[in-house]
Amino acid sequence: MTTPAAPLVRNTFAQGPDAWCAYDYHGSMVADGINIFVLGTAQPTGGPDGTGFVWVDHRRWSADTPESPLSILPLLTYRNWINAGPLDLRGSEITCYLRGDNLRLDGAQCLFWVHANGGRWHFNSHPLTITEGRWAAPLRFTLTDDEALWHHSWPRDPQRSKPLTAILGAVKSYGFSFIGFSSLVTGRLSLAQFEIRSAVR
Repeated sequence: MTTPAAPLVRNTFAQGPDAWCAYDYHGSMVADGINIFVLGTAQPTGGPDGTGFVWVDHRRWSADTPESPLSILPLLTYRNWINAGPLDLRGSEITCYLRGDNLRLDGAQCLFWVHANGGRWHFNSHPLTITEGRWAAPLRFTLTDDEALWHHSWPRDPQRSKPLTAILGAVKSYGFSFIGFSSLVTGRLSLAQFEIRSAVR
């Protein structure tokens, strides 16, 4: 019997937020362009099956106006924040739980994204369901290396752009976005049992 490989990433939030934050773009502009990230609040119990989870709310995020389309980045993490290097996520599988509490999306979709030095790509062919007021079934999706399934939102400078396969092959940051809103998304977003498993090659 073959033993399944250990996850590349496993965040249980039992001991803390595991470096998951919200991005406050407007706060960054007030801070003379220094990026402002607001750490999520971890709770060791209360998640699916009594596990831990991390949450943020609209007091911690704001719209990132250089993104096209306009994006909110409510939950994200950087590999270097945990003294770790980039990940090859081509074909990797993500498993997690997402929950909203009084979350008013104003028509927004929730997407997963990846980021490296060539910009950010949103997995816009696979919008994610956020269950309101409760934990439901886990979300599972595969990061397919096909640009037709993604949207390159930043940078808009073609001279600095890189193809999706280059970004997925050396991911430095990843997280969740809200796209398609006409007013600021409000409420709370929670994340539990986040895992990344590498593709079988």
